[in-house]
Formats: sequence, structure tokens, C-alpha cells
Amino acid sequence: MWPRTRALSVHLLTATGVVFAMLSLLAAVEGAWSGMFLWLLVALIVDGVDGPLARRWDVTLYASRFDGVLLDLIIDYLTYVFIPVYALYASGLVPGWAGWGILIVVPFASALYFCDTQMKTPDASFEGFPGCWNMVALVVFILEPNPWLTLAVSILLSAAMFLPLRFVHPVRTARWRPLTLGVTALWLALALTAAWGEFGLGEVLGAIFGICSVYLLLAGMVQQAIEKRGT
Repeated sequence: MWPRTRALSVHLLTATGVVFAMLSLLAAVEGAWSGMFLWLLVALIVDGVDGPLARRWDVTLYASRFDGVLLDLIIDYLTYVFIPVYALYASGLVPGWAGWGILIVVPFASALYFCDTQMKTPDASFEGFPGCWNMVALVVFILEPNPWLTLAVSILLSAAMFLPLRFVHPVRTARWRPLTLGVTALWLALALTAAWGEFGLGEVLGAIFGICSVYLLLAGMVQQAIEKRGT
């Protein structure tokens, strides 16, 4: 009985993500952008924890009635794509035609990507950009780049979802895992600091946040290049 109860508890933990998504959406509708990102980051933490627990406690064996992967994808689409993209437009950071471009391109491409049965590589990395628009949106809120630059980057990342480019999974990719976990933890700590402090990090912390973001974006492609060179 205990293994089944324990496995079911993982599904319950995963399902809390939709509650955090709702709280985040309510904050976004009210223009409380810091609150919105804080709830999104809580959902991100849950998303990082439930997977290892599911594998450790054999959820597919003891709680197979509920599809944890499907549940996770539904919540991820809300917290990784739908709410962050809405925030980019509604906040005024990407207004007008640039904003409409993001509203159309990113959710459309992400919907296709999230049902891609080949999104994972044998080493548990992602094949193509993994649709982490919550992270992209936070960078935009902190740096406030030109709206058309944001649109251009968004289009490139949307196209990258379907290209044979590797992106690390912060928890599951074995290569450089200690470094990746450390960088991810630092990024998350700085993201929480930024969201709590109305997106002001200062020059030093902002630079560190940028370096962490670049690492998480490019580490998988660097690993891919190293492997190709080795063969």
C-alpha cells in the first residue's frame, strides 16, 4: 500500500503546478508582474522536483492510472508558454505588432513542440529549444530590450525548437551535471531575487544572471559539438 500511496503523492505534487499557474495568471491580469514570476518560479521548482521523485518511486508502476508525463506537459504549457507570453504583451514590454508577432508565433510553435514525441535525446537532453519562455520572459523583464529584438529572438528560438540542436536538461543530462545543477540553482536564486525586487539586480548580479542564462542556453550545443568533434 505504501508504494502506491507514495507514487500517487507525486501526481498530487505535480498537479499543484496548475494551482500556481492560476495564481500566476491572476497576478498577471492585475499587472502584478513580480507576483506573477514568483508563482511561475514556484511552479518551476515543483517541475524540477517531481520528475526525480517519479522515477525514484516508480510512478509508472504503482500509479499508472494517471499519466504523469501528460499532466506535466499540460502544466508546463501554461507556466512555460501561455502565461509568460501573455505577460510580455500585456506588460507593454513587447507592444504593438511586435507583441502580436510573439502572441501568434510562440504559442503556435510551442503547441507543436510540446507534443513532439522526439523532443528528448538518448542522454535525456532536449532536441531543440525546450520552450522555456518563462525564463526568456524573465530575462526580458530584467533587461527590457527593444521589442523588435525580443520578437526576433523569439522567432529564432521558436525555429530552434525543431532544429537538431541540443539543450541540456538541468536535472537529467548526465554530462557536466554538477556544473549544470550549480548554475541552475544560482540562476533560480537570482531569478527569485529579481522577481522579489521588481526586476532590479544591479550590474554585478545582473551580469552573473546573464552568464548563467547563456550557459543554460548554449551548454547542450557545446556538448553536441564536442561529441561530433570526437567522432
